[in-house]
Amino acid sequence: MGVKNNCSTLVLLSCFLLTLLFITVNASDLETDDGTSFSYVVGAKDGPEKWGTLNPNWTLCGTGKSQSPINILDYKVKLNLSLGDLNRNYQPAKALLRNIGYEIQVKWIGDGGGIIINGDEFKLLESHWHIPAEHTVNGVRCNMELHIVHANSRGDIAVVGILYKFLPYLSLATPQGYPLRSVDPSSINIPGREYYRYNGSLTTPPCSENVTWTAFKRVKTVSIEQIHALKDAIHDGNIGNARPIQPLNGRIVYIFEPKPYLW
Repeated sequence: MGVKNNCSTLVLLSCFLLTLLFITVNASDLETDDGTSFSYVVGAKDGPEKWGTLNPNWTLCGTGKSQSPINILDYKVKLNLSLGDLNRNYQPAKALLRNIGYEIQVKWIGDGGGIIINGDEFKLLESHWHIPAEHTVNGVRCNMELHIVHANSRGDIAVVGILYKFLPYLSLATPQGYPLRSVDPSSINIPGREYYRYNGSLTTPPCSENVTWTAFKRVKTVSIEQIHALKDAIHDGNIGNARPIQPLNGRIVYIFEPKPYLW
């Protein structure tokens, strides 16, 4: 059966599953764009606790005070109704499906729109998956986390995180990227309106601390077969690609919970 690459009417994860069949990734492929290799193996010479020593540009991975991911504790979050609903202005655009060793990524090469936070527009860049989930809520870790990455004109980052608790054909994804004619990011089903908001970092090197995190409270579901398919497509699949939890260091986590309608 042929694989179609026009996915504008499908949800992003379904599009991803329909356009893939397995690819093997070597250990040397687990590196950033500048060629520095790293791993998710705790205790390894290039593991998460060593990232800050592997490259002069990665020092924040070890010394930063606003790192991500974090453990979100519901009894400590502060209600902030002024945050409002997440303002999304997505549109269909050309994209590439990439396997960059440590994650499967959909990278938009056309204008996919974006989101608006505090009146500031953040343009859509890419989305990728972490298995298991990186953020935890009340100490509980879900099976998968989707990150939707955006940037504004100043280079600040805004990431939307969606948690999944328990997608199979993973192989047209290559480091160079498999072209997808059109992917509609608005088809990503946002789980409800409630979300957490905090200031943090990238969860991969260089761990830059210019990230506004929006993590939705409601958890979505996927099949265990889909989880295994994504894990098998990345190097260190048995380990996964989730950075360990980082200290909160006094940061405040806010929550937006809209008031119920009164009839």
